Amino acid sequence: QVQLMESGGGSVQAGGSLRLSCEVKGYTISPFCVGWFRQAPGTEREGVAGICPDRPSTSYADSVKGRFTISHDAAENTVYLQMNNLKPEDTAVYYCAAEAPDLDYGLREDDFPYWGQGTRVTVSS
Repeated sequence: QVQLMESGGGSVQAGGSLRLSCEVKGYTISPFCVGWFRQAPGTEREGVAGICPDRPSTSYADSVKGRFTISHDAAENTVYLQMNNLKPEDTAVYYCAAEAPDLDYGLREDDFPYWGQGTRVTVSS
């Protein structure tokens, strides 16, 4: 049974940092891809960042490039999302998603069969 255990959300002021973790249980992340998505109130869920450790390749939304970094720890079977210089518009529930075959077409929700419960990030101005 595949489980995604997210942690690391919280409340910070603008300019601050948070690191989200997604521990994957039930399969080894490689050779598949893991992504982070987010959904703010009243908006559609959007892709934030993705990683395919075996390629290796990463993908980022334009809005987070240069501020967010996605990484993979094979020993922990965990993907991290380091978020720096956070802005109020980053406020959302962040979801980890797993087992996409690739990121050739970007971060598409339908490519990811497994999802976590979400962790809330609140950035105040």
